[in-house]
Amino acid sequence: MHGGNVYAASRELSCDVRDLIDFSASINPLGPSPLVWKAVSKARHLLSHYPDPECWELRQALARRWQCDVEQLVVGNGSMELIHALPSALSIRHLLLLQPTFAEYAATMARTGGRVTGVSAKRSEQYALPIDRLRRILCARSKRSHSYDGIVLCNPNSPTGQVCNAADLMELAQAAERRGIWLIVDESFADYCPERSLLPRKGRFARIVVLRSLTKFYALPGLRVGYAVADAPVVQQLRRHLPPWSVSAMGQVAALAAVQDQIHAMRSLQFITKERVRFAGELAIMPGCTVLPTYANFIFLELPRGWHAAAMAARLRRDGLLIRDCSDMPGAGARSIRVAVRSRRDNDRLLRTLAGALRQGPA
Repeated sequence: MHGGNVYAASRELSCDVRDLIDFSASINPLGPSPLVWKAVSKARHLLSHYPDPECWELRQALARRWQCDVEQLVVGNGSMELIHALPSALSIRHLLLLQPTFAEYAATMARTGGRVTGVSAKRSEQYALPIDRLRRILCARSKRSHSYDGIVLCNPNSPTGQVCNAADLMELAQAAERRGIWLIVDESFADYCPERSLLPRKGRFARIVVLRSLTKFYALPGLRVGYAVADAPVVQQLRRHLPPWSVSAMGQVAALAAVQDQIHAMRSLQFITKERVRFAGELAIMPGCTVLPTYANFIFLELPRGWHAAAMAARLRRDGLLIRDCSDMPGAGARSIRVAVRSRRDNDRLLRTLAGALRQGPA
C-alpha cells in the first residue's frame, strides 16, 4: 500500500480531506512556492490547448540547473511513470534491489514478467545502504551474479531515510558500467541532502539513470511531474515507452515556477533540517521507540515491543492522523512505521496522540 490516500480515509471516517493530517506522504510542509500559484493563474488560457508533448520550457530550465544538454532529460507523469517504463525501455529482466525500499520497483518488474533479487540492509547497522555488498555482488564471478541487468537504489532511501555519498555511488556506477548493468538511482528525496546527489553528473556513464520528483520537496503531488537524467540515447529509448501528453499543461507551468524559486527552496530546506531534528528527538525519548537517522523529510522508527505497526496505524487513523505502516515491506520489521516531518503544530499533535496510545498499550 502507498501512503497519501487521504480519499479512502475521508470516506472511511466520514470526514473532509482537510480534517486529516497526512503523515503517510512526505510532502514539503511549507507547500508549493508562491510563484506556483501565480504561474498557474496566469496560464489558465492553456487549459484549452493540449500540453506541450516535449515539456520544452521545463526541460530547458532543468538542463540549466543540472548543467546538461536538454536531450539528456525526459519528463514524465511523476517519477512513477518513469519507474514503470524503465524495465521495458532498458530491457531489464533481473533487478538487484536494496530492501526495505519503495514497493513499486519490485511491482513494475512483476508486471513486465521480470524478477527481483533483494539485498537487505541490516537493522543492526541502522539500515545503512550496503553499497560495498552491492559492489562485491557485481564483481563476483558466479553464474547468478552474471544474470543481473539492473540495480535500483533509492537515495535517500524510502522508508529508512538512509543515504550514501556521491563518491560511493560513482564507484558502484563504475562497477555496473564494466559489467554492462543499468544503475537507476531514485533521488526523489535528494533535495533534502543535495550534497549526496549524483547531479550534476561528473563524467560520462552510459548506463546511469537518475530519477527526480517534483512531488516531495516542491509539494506538487496532485500535478504529477517527475523527470529522468541520462545519456541522450537512453532518454530517447525511454521516451518511446511513454504515452503522448502525459504531463499536463498546468503541471509543466507549476513545475517550471517551482524549480526557479530558489528562495522558497532554501527556506524549505532550512525549516525541514531544524524541525526534523526536534521531531526526531521527541520521538526518540518515547519509551521503547527506536528512531533511525534520516536525511529526508520523514522519520523511520520502530514501535515498542508488543506493538504492531498496523495496529498503531489504525489507532492513529481514528484520530485523523495517517502514518505509513511499513510492516508489509520486505526487509522491514513488524513494528516499523514512517512519519513525515510536517509543521511544528502537526508534529506536536502526532507526538501527543502517539504518546497517549503508547501509554494505553496495544489493544
